[in-house]
Amino acid sequence: MRYVARQPIFDREENVFGYELLFRDSLENCFVGDADEASRATLDRSLVMGLDVLCDGRRAFVNCTRDTLIKGLVGLLPSTTTVVEILETVSADPDVMTACHSLKEQGYMIALDDYVADDQREPLAEMADIIKVDWLLTTQEERERLMKQFGPWRCRMLAEKVETQGQFEQARDQGFVYFQGYFFRRPEMMGTHDMPANRLHYIRMLQEVSRPELDVPGLEKLVKEEASVCYRLLRYLNSAVFAFKKEIHSVRHALSLLGERDLRRWVRLIAAVGAGQDKTSDLVLSALVRGRFCELLAPKVAHGESDLFLMGLLSLIDAMLETPMQAVLEKIPLDAATNAVLLGQPSALRPVFQLMLAHESGEWEAAAALSAGLRLDADDVAACYWQAQQWARALSVEI
Repeated sequence: MRYVARQPIFDREENVFGYELLFRDSLENCFVGDADEASRATLDRSLVMGLDVLCDGRRAFVNCTRDTLIKGLVGLLPSTTTVVEILETVSADPDVMTACHSLKEQGYMIALDDYVADDQREPLAEMADIIKVDWLLTTQEERERLMKQFGPWRCRMLAEKVETQGQFEQARDQGFVYFQGYFFRRPEMMGTHDMPANRLHYIRMLQEVSRPELDVPGLEKLVKEEASVCYRLLRYLNSAVFAFKKEIHSVRHALSLLGERDLRRWVRLIAAVGAGQDKTSDLVLSALVRGRFCELLAPKVAHGESDLFLMGLLSLIDAMLETPMQAVLEKIPLDAATNAVLLGQPSALRPVFQLMLAHESGEWEAAAALSAGLRLDADDVAACYWQAQQWARALSVEI
């Protein structure tokens, strides 16, 4: 289960429609590249773990090889939430056609991955619900031709490998209804603008808890001035995460129950969540997972005086605030190593940062190499990432 990765798929309003589950068996088997073996292993783990946990109740796009289809293995997953994604290597032979007809009758949605002009799977397009088009491997003319052939009356078209806001808008204008890629995490700045007042307030909170000497009365004032943050603080502290013996009825009471370290940590968390409150929930969840994962690695790696929880948590703050990272960090007095790594500059923390990104995107070979470079056991690191996902999902329920 530790090796199942996922990538979000968005609709036209940038809401998460579902997740593609990236087939991985283990660190070793990933290197072999056996798609059938990886497919069977991931199906098994999806059954044990549950798609509700893996995909937060949204659709699961499950890559299927010919073997997975004709043996009916994907039929073990629930038809109400599973999208059968047929890989480009699968031919539309009679056995595959029969299997897909059966899946359609059972209520499964069917998607065709990496579809191109004159695709060998064109017979399957007659029953496909979604056709995925690789943005980087097709020209605008080819995408327009596919759109005329299949969308929007026959299939819902999905643009994958969309990595900038401009590409997203262009694909949306062409008629695509679903989008996959990293544009939501690396939004293209379309021009300079003043930071909205409420977002500036979150920056001030982060700035306050980053000072060497903590001003508790000043922090209390900031918390009280932002109703949503005040509410979140009380909810967090009243939740099972803390398990305090008595309820908390005031901000002053809440702050008094936390030691300085936890006070700094949780205010950072709440401010970051507040900054992303109007963004996709997956973005906030990713920030929580990153922060917790780096925190779990902290006892195992050298990091000087840097707070690895803060490094992971703030790694998406530019996307949450829709403000360049440089502008955000100018307002928060971070240590030099954390500041540098968040700006993509050379830093002693860079290997840990890269390890975080490798696990997030399911790049297991890179994760294994980075773990070895840090003298960490790859399985232990994978377990830390799984624990971080569990923690973030449980905590997000309290948001």
